[in-house]
Order: sequence, then structure tokens, then C-alpha cells
Amino acid sequence: MKNWKYILAVLSAMVVLGSCKKFLEETPTNFITPGSELSSLKVARAITNACYQNLQGSMLGGQPSSYGGNTWNLMEFATGKANSDLGQTGFINFQNLSYNPTSFYMDTWWQNLYRGVGACNQAIQKLPGITAPGLTPEMKTNMLAEAHTMRALYYFFLVRMYGAVPLVTSVPKDLNLNLPRTAAKAVYDTLIIPDLLLAEKSTLPWRDATGLISMGAVKSILADVYLTYAGAAINGGNAAYAESAKRSLDVINSGAYSLFPEYRDMINPANKNKGEFIFQVQYAASVPSTNPLTPLTIPNYSGISKYSDEYGSVYPTPEFIASFDPNDKRVKDRQFFYYSYPNAKTGATVTFKGAYIYKWFDSVAVTSTVKSDLNYTLYRLADVKLMYAEASNRAEGGPNATAIQQVNDIRTRAQLPPIGMMSQDAFEKEVWLQRYFELCFENKMWFDMVRTRKVHNDVTGNWDNFVGHKTVFNATFTEKQLLFPVPKQETDVNPNLLPNNPGY
Repeated sequence: MKNWKYILAVLSAMVVLGSCKKFLEETPTNFITPGSELSSLKVARAITNACYQNLQGSMLGGQPSSYGGNTWNLMEFATGKANSDLGQTGFINFQNLSYNPTSFYMDTWWQNLYRGVGACNQAIQKLPGITAPGLTPEMKTNMLAEAHTMRALYYFFLVRMYGAVPLVTSVPKDLNLNLPRTAAKAVYDTLIIPDLLLAEKSTLPWRDATGLISMGAVKSILADVYLTYAGAAINGGNAAYAESAKRSLDVINSGAYSLFPEYRDMINPANKNKGEFIFQVQYAASVPSTNPLTPLTIPNYSGISKYSDEYGSVYPTPEFIASFDPNDKRVKDRQFFYYSYPNAKTGATVTFKGAYIYKWFDSVAVTSTVKSDLNYTLYRLADVKLMYAEASNRAEGGPNATAIQQVNDIRTRAQLPPIGMMSQDAFEKEVWLQRYFELCFENKMWFDMVRTRKVHNDVTGNWDNFVGHKTVFNATFTEKQLLFPVPKQETDVNPNLLPNNPGY
């Protein structure tokens, strides 16, 4: 009987906050059976591993009823710096800023993030009670650190995307899940930051070669959280900037990570979880675990690959490409972008209409296997270096020598000349610009735009205020665009989620 109660708790966690009817119409899989032995090292590890299961669905999840749709598209379309070859991706709704609570991606992100929260709550609740041969207190503490870090990460995405969200900290005892929304600041203060501070006290290794949460990941996420908390949405101020700088510098000084010499090293599957990669979503060259971004970013029907579908789902605007320094290595052919490629059958060069994204170009998959083995990166050292530069500059009232060095490390790899001492404002804008170029199309830019309330104008070169910025598609950002709408299918089943975000 005890085991059956446990199974019901697992099922409840999987349907947290909406879409209950749809889930119950499907056949549940991959949960612990009634006869499972709950006191074993393998079960403890399995419960912890379940915390990662929804990373793929959240970050690179397919969008139902959409050809070429993927959750990754959302944050790129929203910036106004991306285009699409496919009307079926719903791009037009982002081009003209007419997206709403029923638009693509809103529901898929929400559902998968909360499923991830449910799995983490399950682990946090069950792990303390598991005793088994070989399961030491330190191992259990570190598994709990993984679960708390993952829960914080899922909620970090939720509050940045939707603002106030329901706060679920335990496994539901029934399917009465109509919880109200909790203010974003309260979610940071009561869950996200405490979860990460708890994980920071563990003995997790600085790097994990298998892709699990490491101390490097904990501190990188915490640096990002404090940087965001310091920014416009919460206005946490200099104290939060200082906390961010401290964690990012810890990662830099750990010696566990180093920048790859070449950008192409990042699209070599042999380098997964190595080099500058701190935390990645894990993929493998086997169905259904292949990375979907490889075919999604190939020019539509270009004939350069073995894939039956070449989507061209997302590609940069010409204005964004033109905003790079022409000497910047990142904008050169087959670095971050590519402009032509041989036809898969004839070998003749196919020249594209513009730049396409090369960051997920798995050459073996493209030319042979059609099964991409690349991971998807959530945090890498270049990101952390720029976080330190920005946070320390704010905390200390200007750039220090270490901050300048971090920026120059990024510029040197891009074959750009180093910068020297600058004013606080000029240095901050330089850091923002390097984040734009270095981390483009890694789902970072939208969050940077929202937390800084600034957008780089690719035509004028100026930094526009977010509210009032006109995109190259002649659409103007308003306060409404600072948050995405809570999905209609969620508000339909839970009226406590209303009112929706302003403007929706």
C-alpha cells in the first residue's frame, strides 16, 4: 500500500499545474512500479536523475501542431533579431508582436518547466528517507543539491518568462492544483536563491563529465540569478551585483574550465561536457535523443544535408549580422554562421540568401547519420566571464583589471583588439555588446534585454530603451513584451492564475 501511495505521488507531480486531463488520457511511462525496492542506491540515483528529464522538453521541446516549431524558437523570435523560413513556426505573431495566451510555445514551456519542478519536489521529498548500502550521507547531500539546483533552474525560467507563478514546493497529495500566483521576488527569495545557496554548501565536484549538476553549474546559475535579481525586474541593487560577481569569479578561478581555442570546438561532439562547457542539456546520436537544432537551423530545402527535412526555422536578420565588426571572427563563414555549403548530392556550392546559424551544425549528422550528437549548452565559461565583468563593474562603480581581462579574453578569441580602462557606463555597454555577439542564438539575448531594459539597435548602433524600441520589422516593444502570457489552457483550468500579465 505504501508503494502505491508513492506512485500516486509521482503521477501527481507529473501533472503539476494544468493539462491534467490530457496527461490522464495518455499512457504513463517511466515511473517506479509497485514492486520496486525503494531503499537502494540505484533508486536514489534514479529519483535524482528524474530531475533532469524535462530539460530536453523545456529547452528544445517540439511544439505540437507546428512544422519546425521548437521551444527554443520562442526566445529568439521575441528579440526581433531573428527570422524564419516557415510560417508554420508561428513566427509572424512574434514579428508583429501579436502573440497571445494561445500562441505557440507558451504552453509547452509552462508544462515542461512545471513537470521538472514536480520531479525535483519528488526527489527532495523522497531522498532523505532512503537508506541503502553504499549510499553515504555525502552522496545523499550531493543528490539533494542536484535536485535543489534543478528546481531553482526551472523556477528561474518560469519567473523570467511569466513573472508571478504558482509556487509548488511539495508533491501534491491530490489533483486539486488550483494554486494562486506568487510574486516573482517572493519566488526568488523563498525558493530560487535558498535552493542554490543550499546546493552551494555541498561537496559536488567543480566539473561533472557526465553532464550532471556540478559546483561550477551551481555557482554559474547563482551568478546568473543574482545578476538578474539586481536588474530591472527586481531591482536588487549593488548587493546582488556583488553576490553575482563573487560566484562568477569562483567559477573563473576554479581552473575547471577553459575557453576553447576555436569556435568550431563547440560543435565537435567529442567535446561535450568539456572545455568551457559548464552545464549542458544532454543529447546523443540515437533516436529519440538527437539534438533537434541541427536540422531546424539548416536553410529550408537547401539540399545540403541528408535530412529529409531542412527547416530553416530560425536565422539572423541581415541587420544583426551587419552589426558585427567586419573583423570579428564570429561573423566569418563557418564560425557562428555560414553562408554557403556543398549540395549533398552534387557537391556544387549552394549559396544561401543570407546568414544561417552554424552553432549546432553537426557535420557527421548533416552529411551522413542525420542523428545529431551535440549537446545544448545552458552555461559556458564565456557567459560567466561576461557575467563577472558586468556584475563587478556595477558593484564596484567601475571596471577592475580582472573584469577588463575577462572581456579581452572574449575579444581576443574573436580576433578583436583589446580594450583598456573605460568609464563604468562605456564598459557596461561593451559587456552587453559582447554578450549579444558571443551568446547570440543561445536563448540568452531575450533575458538580457528584459533585465537591462535595453536593446541594441542594429541599425543605429545605439542602445535603445526596451520600451519604445522599434524592431527591424517595424514593431515597437511596450511594457506588455516584458513578460509572456500565462497560457490560456492553464487559466481555463485554474482561474486563480488570472488576471493574466498586463496586455494579455
